[in-house]
Amino acid sequence: MIFYQLFWVFIKIGTFGFGGGYAMLSLIQEEVVDHHQWISKSEFTNLVAVSQMTPGPIGINTATYVGYAALINEGYPVYIAVLGSALTTIALCLPAFLMIGLISYFYFKFRSNKFFAYAISGIKPLGISLIALAALSLTNKESFPDYLSPVLFIAALVCSIRFKVHPILILFGAALLGILFY
Repeated sequence: MIFYQLFWVFIKIGTFGFGGGYAMLSLIQEEVVDHHQWISKSEFTNLVAVSQMTPGPIGINTATYVGYAALINEGYPVYIAVLGSALTTIALCLPAFLMIGLISYFYFKFRSNKFFAYAISGIKPLGISLIALAALSLTNKESFPDYLSPVLFIAALVCSIRFKVHPILILFGAALLGILFY
């Protein structure tokens, strides 16, 4: 029964945990500590600290540890607890994997459709403008006293689109200019 509960909890968290691992932490705490009481609050606090120090996304590290700790705390042997950690990790990642698979399927199915191509071509400038907006929002008098950053952004954009310069070369060029000017 606990395997089903672990799977169900982490499927829900993986499905509705928008915003990355840190956004998932409150959902994980509510389900694992408050609702099911698989681990204590102090154990969860330690878990978050360890998950931040270990390589990998914090949400996945947390899910892996919770699957292990929940089964150990229930009295299962270590080899069963390892299966629990695998189960919670898979459950957390499965919704994103399925959504990306579904999006990819429809992209490849409809990419030759002219209306779909028009929609995608309309979305590309939107993505570029969102990146430009993010770059411009960083250039205020408190964070950057000069306005060289937007100029570097526009230069990188022109090099990429107009002259088809490889993105790695643009990164190295921007790094050099950043070292020289900042």
